[in-house]
Parts: sequence; structure tokens; C-alpha cells
Amino acid sequence: MEIGFEPLAPMEPQPADAVPAGEEWQHQIKWDGVRMLVYGHGGPCRLFNRRGRERTLNYPELVQPQSYCKARSFILDGEMIALGVDGKPSFHEVMRRDGVRRADRVEAACRQVAVSYMAFDLLYVNESWLLDVPLAERQQLLAEVLLPGGIVQPVPAYADGAALLALMRQAGMEGIVSKKRDSVYRLGGKHESWLKIKHYRDLIAVIGGFTLRDGLMNALLVGLYDADGGLHFIGHAGAGRLNRDQWRGLSELLLPTMATACPFVRLHPDMREPVWVTPRYTVKLQFADWRPAEGRTLRQPLLLALTDLPARSCVFQAGEI
Repeated sequence: MEIGFEPLAPMEPQPADAVPAGEEWQHQIKWDGVRMLVYGHGGPCRLFNRRGRERTLNYPELVQPQSYCKARSFILDGEMIALGVDGKPSFHEVMRRDGVRRADRVEAACRQVAVSYMAFDLLYVNESWLLDVPLAERQQLLAEVLLPGGIVQPVPAYADGAALLALMRQAGMEGIVSKKRDSVYRLGGKHESWLKIKHYRDLIAVIGGFTLRDGLMNALLVGLYDADGGLHFIGHAGAGRLNRDQWRGLSELLLPTMATACPFVRLHPDMREPVWVTPRYTVKLQFADWRPAEGRTLRQPLLLALTDLPARSCVFQAGEI
């Protein structure tokens, strides 16, 4: 297998409100991490995220596959995770590794943030594609080629989805993914054979401005685009999971993008003495629900991390506007 091809767009689960029942389903923990495909071809591995952006530099632990995979060639699908101080997967922590863009900072990031790769699918092995092979068989092959222990771990599957979801709620974790055992792997899209059931909701939004308190940034003004390219305000969020230095760094990042014109299609009462910025940077937010207020705004938004998603890709989903 040559790594001169375009990176694959992984299959995505559809959101669902309830856990599906029946023996045809299996259920796995939904990890709060970064989706990553690992490409092995008999030499050093390369890593690409769900948008096809290379992340090999960020995770040198996975470059040499001999410590975690017996296959000659392979494509693994999984989630890169890092644990927070509470011992639970933290999107904020893993983004401290994923956001590194300079080679001279990788070593320090590796010391500061330990990661694990939770492998849940195998798309290619020993010169054979597995996309049309049922999920249960792909996972059996995955178990056979992975070496136990170390940084790469297989994600176990469970028969009782309701019990697993209850356990995730008790542990304060994100939720579960339910998959049909006979499902094939559908590149680049969502399908009802994969479902995600979460305890809370999240999205990635565009920063369109911020507010100040005593001369310091105290909240971001965030929005989503509609189908016509209009940016709609959806709420404001404080520092959230960012520490003081990270919040200050985000403030410094936004300063060169300050603008005179409001980037949103309309003003909102929550925009108190705003400082506008050119919509360039995006952040991941956790929130409780949508609420109607001159459009749609988020209830209890919590800032998780800065992301590298392009601003224009942050759009309303069907039914949200």
C-alpha cells in the first residue's frame, strides 16, 4: 500500500436520542478525543485526522508500528485521547497535543500530555481492503493484529447498550456509539447502522467577537453560518476549560483579527460593548440545549478548546435554525 493516495474520510455515526435494542447491535464507549486514522505500509506510519490533515508530527509514539501491530500493512480507525486531572478523557487535553504545529515543540508536548490511541476499526490489512466486510469480522481481525498493552488499545464492545450508557452517565463521560454487527464501512458519510447517544451536546463554532471586563477579554461571541453564508450569533462563552495562560494566549491570537464591522447578520442583547473580529478561529463548545431567543442560542455553553476546523465549515445542522 502506498501512502501517496488521498487520506480516507471516515464513517461517522448519526445522532440518536435512545439506545437501539436487539442482538444485532453492539455498543462501545464514545471517547472524547480526536478521530484519527493510522496508515501503516511496512515502514513508518502516518496519521491523518477526519478532515484529511496530517498529524504524524504530533504523535511520534505511533510512527513505529512494531510495538503495537503485527500486520505488514494496515489502516486503523480510532480516537486519540488524553486524560484530564479527573482521570477521564479530556478533549481540552488532547488538543494540547493535536494543536502543536512546530517540530521543536513536539518533545515538550509529549512530556506534558500523554496520549492513548483507542482503535475501534480496521479498514485495510495485509494488502486487503475490509470496507465491505461486516463489522464483527473487522473487529475480530483487529483483535488479532493488535499487540496487547502500550499506547494502542482496542475498544471493547458490549451487548447491553442501556447499561453502558448508564455507566457513562454515572462516570460523567460523553456517551456511547451503537453499531450494527453486520454493518459495512461507508467512507465519508453517516449511516443509521452507526448511532451516537450522548449525555450532553457539543459543536464547533466560529468566534465573531469578544467582550471585555476591566480591559481584559472575559467572553467570546460565537456563531454558526446558515446555508446562504450568513453568520448567526448563538451565544457567548467564558474561559471554560482553558487555564489563565491559554485564555490569555487566545486573546492575543484574536487581537490581529479585530474588525470595525459586526460579522453577525444581526445584533443580540448579549453582545454588550462587543469587540468584533474577522471570523477566522473556531472553538469546540459543550452545551445543554438550544433555546429560542431572537433565533437560536445555546443554553449553558462551556468552552472546551480551540480547534483548527475552517470557519466556513461551521454551519447549522438541519432543524437548528
